Amino acid sequence: MPGVAELRRPTFVRLAWLGVGIIVLALLALVSLVFGTRIVSVDELVSALGGDTTGIAEAAIVKRVPRTVLALVVGAALAVSGATMQAVTRNPLADPGILGVSSGAALAVVTGIAFFGMSDPFVFIWMAIAGAAAAAVFVYTVGSAGRGGATPLKLALAGAAISATLGSLISAILLPRADILSTFRFWQIGGVGGATWERIGILVPFFACGLLVCLLSARGMNTLGLGDDLAAGLGESVFRTRLVSSAGAVILCGAATAIAGPIGFLGLVVPHFCRMLVGTDQRWLLPFSALAGAALLVMADVIGRVVARPQEIDVGIITAVIGAPFFIWIVRRQKVREL
Repeated sequence: MPGVAELRRPTFVRLAWLGVGIIVLALLALVSLVFGTRIVSVDELVSALGGDTTGIAEAAIVKRVPRTVLALVVGAALAVSGATMQAVTRNPLADPGILGVSSGAALAVVTGIAFFGMSDPFVFIWMAIAGAAAAAVFVYTVGSAGRGGATPLKLALAGAAISATLGSLISAILLPRADILSTFRFWQIGGVGGATWERIGILVPFFACGLLVCLLSARGMNTLGLGDDLAAGLGESVFRTRLVSSAGAVILCGAATAIAGPIGFLGLVVPHFCRMLVGTDQRWLLPFSALAGAALLVMADVIGRVVARPQEIDVGIITAVIGAPFFIWIVRRQKVREL
């Protein structure tokens, strides 16, 4: 990971990008309301937003609103979670999906449904957070073993192995259970098509809590970027900062996964893109990552609805198509040392 002093940007440049990001996000949100199985006109959009739901087009727009809002929240949550994991581990390859955190959350949810009959989305979120936390601790423990500690390559390999293992366990649980297999087959891919205001209302408090924890830890994460020894010398509690920041990332990832399924690569792509625009200062990077993550997931949802009309492609597939080449580029670009 680059140091704190690298890739600084003047404040006016950051504010300019902030304005551009807000405009782009607003436009994408409007596009998300317009495009779907049925494309609506501007007049129909204005009518629906004004409260008229009597027409077919207006009713379709009203149903797209919670879907768009959920994509905004989930995209922001996963992007901030990924940026935080990259800062905490000083690993440019860190991402909730690559490190197996999303798979841990998914396994916890599937286990709760299959063996304990859970159906409450609120319980799903708590189960997902617990599973994400367990996976994160296990991956970091495995990746830290041996000479050299938790290097980027070792963490990525440990995460990939554990993610594959957890994915196999999920399949082993679901395959004999035809009653839940059909329901959660699409959830495993990751999508926002089943958005409801009830689910969004349950997700938002967890999102706000996780985001607040990460933002309050931003200054400490900047210090961690200097290295553990120097950070400790500057008076930073390395263990506490890493623990609190990781807790915020786990809450965001777990809650988003419980509601929308495991959506991969978004937490990897967005922080790197934002770092090129606003630098490495976490106090700027985290809010920008939230904005860009929300925009990317809304765009992925729109693309999935447009290219397969009248059917749709879940956002988890679209983000994988975008993220996989980017992941390869990051691996080739970073000078990681094999141990």
